[in-house]
Amino acid sequence: MYGDEGSEGRSGSYGGRGRSYGGGGGYRGDRGGSFGGSSAPKPVKPGDEVEVKIEAVASKGDGIAKKDGFVIFIKGAKEGETVKVRVTEVRERFAVGEVIV
Repeated sequence: MYGDEGSEGRSGSYGGRGRSYGGGGGYRGDRGGSFGGSSAPKPVKPGDEVEVKIEAVASKGDGIAKKDGFVIFIKGAKEGETVKVRVTEVRERFAVGEVIV
């Protein structure tokens, strides 16, 4: 669902490239980095601390929450929990965060 699971199994990668969420990278040429040219403002940025409710669990085991409709993956969070999260990475279509204890 989030990338090639193949031989990597549950490596924690959304995109099939080790720990880099979203995979990809490399040269993009003149294509830009977005789907359809959309670069709408995102509701979170790296370093933000937000309180979210975990709505589901991804196939890789990370919790899934949303902030203003924008998906945030949170490692180790369980469905139904309400947690405070520090955003560590923001991509075009999702963000990654960690639970603040």
